[in-house]
Formats: sequence, structure tokens, C-alpha cells
Amino acid sequence: MEFHSRIEDLIQQFGADPSAGLSPDRSAELLAEHGPNELAATRRESPWLILLHQFMSPVIYLLLIAMGMSLFFREWLDAIAIAVVILLNALIGFIMEFQAEKAMDALRQMTTQSARVLRGGQITEIPSTEIVPGDMLLLDAGDMVQADGRIITSTSLQADESALTGESLPVEKSPAELPEDTPLAERTNMVYKGTFIRNGNAHVLCTATGMKTELGQIAHMVAGAQKSATPLEKKLESFSKRLIGITVVIVVLIFGAGVLNQVPILEMLKTSIALAVAAIPEGLPVVATLSLARGMISMARQNVIVKKLSAVETLGATTVICTDKTGTLTENRMQVTEAWLPGADWKQGAEPPAGEVFRLLRETAVLCNNATLNGDQHIGDPIEVSLLQFAGETGAEEGPIRAGFQKMDEAPFNSDTRVMATLHQNNGRFRVSAKGATEDLLEYCTAILKNGQPQPLTGADKKEWMDATEKLAASGLKTLGYASREESARPGEMLQELVFLGITGFMDPPRAGVKNVIRECHGAGIRVLMLTGDHPATAATIAKQLDIVEEGQKPVVTGRELEKDAGAWEGAAVFARVSPKQKLDLVKGLQDQHQIVAMTGDGVNDAPALKKADIGIAMGIRGTQVSQEVADMVLKDDAFESIVMAVRQGRVIFTNIRRFIIFLLSCNLSELLVIGLVATFNIPFQLVAIQILFINLITDVFPAMALGFTEGDETVMQKNPRDPRKPILSRNGWTWIWVYAAVIGGSALGAAFTAEYFREGETDRHAANNVLFYTLILSQLFHALSMKEPREKFLGGPVMRNKYLIGSIFLSAGITFGCLFIPPVAEALRLQMMPAIDWWLTLGFSAASLLVVRLLSGIFMRK
Repeated sequence: MEFHSRIEDLIQQFGADPSAGLSPDRSAELLAEHGPNELAATRRESPWLILLHQFMSPVIYLLLIAMGMSLFFREWLDAIAIAVVILLNALIGFIMEFQAEKAMDALRQMTTQSARVLRGGQITEIPSTEIVPGDMLLLDAGDMVQADGRIITSTSLQADESALTGESLPVEKSPAELPEDTPLAERTNMVYKGTFIRNGNAHVLCTATGMKTELGQIAHMVAGAQKSATPLEKKLESFSKRLIGITVVIVVLIFGAGVLNQVPILEMLKTSIALAVAAIPEGLPVVATLSLARGMISMARQNVIVKKLSAVETLGATTVICTDKTGTLTENRMQVTEAWLPGADWKQGAEPPAGEVFRLLRETAVLCNNATLNGDQHIGDPIEVSLLQFAGETGAEEGPIRAGFQKMDEAPFNSDTRVMATLHQNNGRFRVSAKGATEDLLEYCTAILKNGQPQPLTGADKKEWMDATEKLAASGLKTLGYASREESARPGEMLQELVFLGITGFMDPPRAGVKNVIRECHGAGIRVLMLTGDHPATAATIAKQLDIVEEGQKPVVTGRELEKDAGAWEGAAVFARVSPKQKLDLVKGLQDQHQIVAMTGDGVNDAPALKKADIGIAMGIRGTQVSQEVADMVLKDDAFESIVMAVRQGRVIFTNIRRFIIFLLSCNLSELLVIGLVATFNIPFQLVAIQILFINLITDVFPAMALGFTEGDETVMQKNPRDPRKPILSRNGWTWIWVYAAVIGGSALGAAFTAEYFREGETDRHAANNVLFYTLILSQLFHALSMKEPREKFLGGPVMRNKYLIGSIFLSAGITFGCLFIPPVAEALRLQMMPAIDWWLTLGFSAASLLVVRLLSGIFMRK
């Protein structure tokens, strides 16, 4: 049955006794039947599991196969080099993700809660885990609600349900029955686990505990929301499969060519294995991991905790950001933005209007108020806190006003009158100050203050002020009316013959800087969708102020509309009164359209969608523990602007990953082409296996790693997101890889043939081999400078400004030439000193390869 319907039926169903509560024996039976009142524990990844995940990658699988083949053929140096690469990659990834887990530990707040219940006719304090359905809970202001319950009796009860529903204001609660189809956010006779009592007290019948609470249902959805593989993981998997196919085909062709040229089969098999190892870019996982780790460290310095390395790149691929409103786009505090008075109006930022009515309204706002301001410490109801701030900002300080009036009595707000009133004494006179819902407050008013004098309140006046209230509410503001009365003698009844003073409008204001961030997202081709549990008018107003709704998009779509039509979300940017399940369904719907979805949130109600999204972003200050646990990233300072910083970082990282993949493959394929041509045409100056491995290590590690540290430029956030369905390398990308490989390989072979030609027919295999070896290395090092955008100037752009890349080229070249002067190394690599002409040929052909590549890319890529 629905717990917000008839209370008599509930009491009978649970066998409850509102006056005495459960007996100790009965509560023990129910505890055994229903279990402890706690949510299923969140599983934490152990360090060993984090380490194991570092080896679960298609490229790592490929390297493990290559290492196994090297061991089988006793190519020990190859096997050791690959093993070092794999272990280095795993170590870097483990350290970064383990540090992120430690940072998350600092955010987790582990507290033990207790609860007051009525048992055996006595008020008893018990651990919250021992609450059972049928218990009578006693709640006061400041308490966290420990279980779902139906209100039996209450006094001035208000609950903060923002973590559960997204509603930014405390909700007024009462025992009144409600229709069975009342949505969660409007069930004012229920309280829910995980929410807070802001004001008043209540006697509550516990209806659900543990995983059967509304909070528990959300925990179920969190557990059932399956995390999709990240775009980078999908792309690398596809890339690895294609690379395996290309490598197998090339190696088989080269093996066949060698056999046809009567090269011994065993020797050709070893060469083929060495070529297969050379073709695999073993530097890829290390460079990708280092690039992601650098982005992770950069974000950590800007108060963003990234829990998974892959999440850094995923945010760069984001096409849609689904964001909560309360506390994410707004400041999660109320603020008086307008005051409408008889004969005058005031808007935030304007000069206070002169006259008696505005003075009286401000004094009423301060006197009919139980909140206090103490520096940055604000104690009390958010509405009352904002009234004190409003009075202070307009020249009426709280301290002097309260010092001049002695409080004598108070009629607290309740669900029947919906009005609060206080009685104060000042210089022998008594003043009644009242505030409340305009339609109810007007019932107690007989006059209205006009031109400084009370005048009779007519029916037309009442209609005028009700219309004004509805107009403010339609613009998304919460409204309150104000009235007062002054007497020479103490009045017997406060709520009578009041003088109406006017109304004010309140709003949870947008966070500073968010509007510019949203504009930047739109400029980067990223849609921003706002999902909130708030009133549709409030959502529409905030969306308008922040420019969330773009031209051609629908107005606000409500949760009820989504219930009637599951496709109502198409083309909309603002969603109000949405449930946790509807948020989850929206994320699924977007992902079905191949969108990369980032979801931001801070409440428990956001948790299922945070987990399901491609990238979940939780708030670190206001965020609940549940939201932080399931998110991929946590914003420690709750700054929405950090998201755009992370998007930019992710885009730069993906561009760098694509850069060094193209660089690695074009370099490795150039080696395959050289060896393939040498084997096919039986050319005498072929490279030996150890030379192939040395070239691979020199060019695959330092320059590729440095490419991963290239900074972005000002155009990064001026482009649309890349299509998530496209592979990491397009057909055009593969074409250019072959072009680059052909230019590099052709330059190396050209230098070797020219060196042999200058010897006037003398055949010196070692000399030609050395020219081929050095030209291939230099051409590949120079090729790193070609990893630029087509429209960048030759000596400009991020690549040319990358000091790490320039340093890595000099370092790699220095190591290569230094090997000549270490006899054991030179002997192992078959190197010998070359004459000056050979060095000039090596340098000339290497430089020519760079110029040809830049010329070709400049001509064709620009088109």
C-alpha cells in the first residue's frame, strides 16, 4: 500500500501503538525479520584489484603475446624490453589510481547515528541500525531522519530533502492524507531516510528501513547501473584488432619473400618475430598512461580528484553535460531578489525606496524571525537567514532593530494558519509582526499601508496582491507576504486586524561564473541539460539567467510529462520535478543515441545517473557520500568551472594520444617497409634484429612520451566534440600513416643506396647498413616535429613549443651517436665510424624526409 494514504490503515498494518510504541520483544522479532536498518555496504577496490586492472587492456594483451613469442625463440633482449614497458605502465597507473582512492578516503565521513524511539511507553535512544518498521520515531530540528516514516503528529515541521529530491527549499510537512498518485517530491506527510529536519518536531510511524527505504531504492538503482567502457578503451580495443591484422599480413608477406629468396626458414622466422615485435608500438600504453597521469595531476592541483585514469580522456569526448541545479548551478542558499510594496517596488541591487512602508517591511522581516547571523555562521531557516541579509543589505541591521524591541510572544508557523507572528514591546507600545503565505496572511488583514497611512483593505486590493503573488511565483520565485500592527496595550490575539505591507520574492541565485562556463560549453559544441527536482517555473528562471536553453530547444519538461511520454525529453534542455529513475533513463536514452554523457550532481538522488553516465562528477563539499562513491571525478571546491577545465584537458590528451599513435605507427611501419623491401629484393645491407629493436626503443619511448606532454592552444574549446562512433584513427589517418612510413623508409633506403654509389662500385655492407640505421633513426626523430595540425605554421604551434619534445630529440640522437664510442655496444649493434660524406648523406636525407612530409601534409591536409 501507499504509505502516504490513510493513517488508520497503516497503524493496523504495522500493528503499531502511537501512544506506547513497540514492546522490546516485538521490536527484536521485527529486527530479525527485516534485518538492520542500513544500506548495502559499498565495495571498495583493494590495491591488488587496482593493480590487476592496469593489465586489462587490449594493447597490453598484444604486448604479452609478443613477449611470449620472444621468449619462445629465446630473443631475451626483446622479451626483457617488453616486460619493462608492461611493468612501467602498470606501476604508473596503479600509483595514480591508488592516490585517487586515498584522496577519496579524506572525503568520506564515517559517523555513527542514533535515534529516539518510543518503546514500551518509554522514550529510548537506540542505534539507528536497530530501527524497525512499526517503531514510533521522535524527530526534532537538526535531526537526520534515519528511516522512512509517516507523520502522525507534527508542529511547524520542515524537512530538507534536497539530497533526495533536488528541491532546494525546506519542505513543509504535516500529517494530512494525500492522494495515492502524489509524486515523491510532494508527499508532505512522509519523511525519508537521509534527509534533515530543519524546523519543528514530529511523531512518526516508521514504514520502511534499510534497502526498502527510498534511499535504499536509489542504492538498488546504483548497483544495477552498469558502467560502460570509456571511449578511449573502446577505441584502443578497435585499434588493437586492426593493428594485429595489419601486422600479421605484413609479417607473412615478408616471411614469404625471404623464403623465396632462399633465406634459411629458421632465420627468416626469427626475423619475422622481430618484425612483429617492432610493428607493435610498445611505447603506446606507457605514453598513454603518462599522458593521462599528467592530466590527472594537473586536475588535482585545481581541486579535481579523478578516480580513474581513463576518466580524464572521457571528459574530453563529452557531448552532453547533464547537471543538477541546486548547489551545482546555484549557490544552495536563498536570497531576496524583489520586494513589491503598496506604491513602490524594489529589485536586488537598486536603492531602497523611501517611505514608511519599506521601513516597516524590513523591521517585520527582522522581528518575525528566529534566525541569527554570526559572521559566516548562519543559523536558522534559509528563508529567515535571507531576510536578515536582505535587511542588512538595504540599511536595516539586525542588531539595532532587535535591541530596540523586546520579544514578548510568538505564534509559530503551522500548516493550518500558514502564518508566523511575533509580539514585541518598544517604549511602552506593542507591535505585532507577521509573515506567511500571501493568501492566508491577507485573511488576517483589515488595512493596507498606503502613502504612510493605513487604509481599508478592499476585495480589489486582495485580488491585486494575489495576482502579484502569482506573477512572482510564475517567474520562479518563492513568495512571502508581510503585515504588522501597533497597539498601546498588549493585544489578546495577534492574528487579527493586521496592516498589509507587501510581498517579497526569493530565489536560490546562480553561482558566479557559471553562465560564462555554459557559454563556453555551447561554443565547444557541448549540450548542457539541467535536471532538477525543483518547481518548473524556478527551473525555467534559472535556465534563462544562465542561457542554458539554446535556440530551437523546448521549454521545461516535467517528470509527469516524462511518465506520460518517454520520448518527451527529445529536444529539451531543462527537466523539472524529475525522479532518480527518470534521470537514469535520460542518461540511458542519450547513450543510446551514441552521446558521451557527463553527469554532475551532489545528492543521493543523482547517484544512479552518476554511475551510469560515461563520466560521473560529484561535488566534494555539498556532495553526499553516496554520490562521491559512485562518481568518476569529485570537484573538491564544487566549482562548476572546473568541468570546462577538465574538458579542455581531456581534449588535449586525446589529441596527444592520436599524435603519438600516428607517430609510433608511421615509424614502426617504415621499419617494416625497409625490411620487407630488403627481404623481397635480397638487398645486401639489411638490418639485423638487435638494430630493429634499438631503433624501436629509441624512437618509441622518449619522443612519443614528449608528444604526450604537448599543451593545447586557444582553439581546443572552439571545436565540436569528436564523433564518439569514429575510431581513434580514421581511414584518412591510416592513409597518412602509410604515406609517412613510405617517405621515412624511402629516405633511409635512398641514403644507403647513395652511400654505396659514392663508393664507386665497392660493396661495403657495414657502411651502407650504418647509413641505413642512422638515417632511419634521424628521420623518425625529425618526424616527431611533423605531428602538427595542418594549418599550423612550420615553426609555430604547440608541437614546436613543446620543450620536452625538442629535448627528447637531442637526447635520443645523443644516445644513438654515443653508442659509437662504447665498444661493446657498438659491436653488438654492428656499428662503425663513418666518413664525413656518410654523415652528410644521413643528415641530408633525414632532413629531406621532414620537408617532404611537411610539404605533402601542407598541400593535401589543408584541403
